[in-house]
Order: sequence, then structure tokens, then C-alpha cells
Amino acid sequence: MVIITRDKPCYYLTSIAHKRLPVFRLDTIKQIICNAWSEARISGEILIFAYVIMPDHTHIISDGHRAISDVLRFTNGISAKRILDHLKENNFESSLKKLRQEEKKNGYKHSVWEHHSDAFRIIGEDTFIQKVNYIHQNPVRAGLVEHPEDYRFSSARLWKGVPTDDEPFLTDHKSIKWR
Repeated sequence: MVIITRDKPCYYLTSIAHKRLPVFRLDTIKQIICNAWSEARISGEILIFAYVIMPDHTHIISDGHRAISDVLRFTNGISAKRILDHLKENNFESSLKKLRQEEKKNGYKHSVWEHHSDAFRIIGEDTFIQKVNYIHQNPVRAGLVEHPEDYRFSSARLWKGVPTDDEPFLTDHKSIKWR
């Protein structure tokens, strides 16, 4: 069980698509991200408590077991690779062109994410719940749905206790030990 304290914080992470492009507007791409996060959760031994995937950004609340930079390396790194592989395999040249950047010395030619993600530590339950609510209200504020649980690529249904049979991503929120 995870307890959220000053000594055992969680992380609130916001990652923005390259040039704020609506890279994640299609459900196929959103599901690729969910699958990549599942992979990252296993390989990085991280927990993901809440999430939302918007057309041009994502929000995650993760445990504090690893450094913030490591969590971002696992979640964003694996998802970027899977998205780029999908675009290349399906010959989405116009999408790849929009994600093109100057070639780096390590050979990377495309960027899915902006390189300065917004991340901070959550050290208390009140702030944690505030951020969960913010994440779940994001699609409502954007005018994508009327109720948070109507947005498919969000943990709102899980937190409300009404998951669908084909939930795109299962969170670790039940592993939190509340005071």
C-alpha cells in the first residue's frame, strides 16, 4: 500500500505534445499511449494512480518510488517510440513531417513530446485529490464531454467505481492507503 506523505510523495506530471499539435486526437493513438504506460509501469516499476489523455497533452499522477525524470523517461519515452513506430508502419508521412525536428546526434529525427514537462511533487492527500479532480475535469473544461466519466481515456470511471468492460488503462489507485 502507498501512503502519500512528505517522505513518500507522488508526482503530478503534465506532458505536452510537440508544438502543441493534436497528436493524440485519435482513439488509436490514445490506446497506444495506454499500452505504452502499461509497459512503462512494469519495466519502470512505477504506479499510475490517475490519468487523462487530451488531444495535445497528458496528465498522470504517479508514485514517488523513482525520480521524476525516470518516470518521464519511462512513460514518455516508451509512448513516443510506440507512437512513432505506428506512424511509420502505417505510412503517416504527413504526421511524421509535423513531428520532425533537427536530427540529434543519437539519430532521433522526430519528437512526440515537448522536452520540458511540467512536474511537481504531491506531499499530501488534499493536494492529491485536488489534482485527481483537475485531471478528471480536464475533458469537461475542454468541451469534449459533459461528465468526466464519459471521456474514455481518463481514470474518472475507475475512481467513480463504474469501469467499463474494455477500460483502456487500469490505474493503481486502489493501492493508496488513505489516512
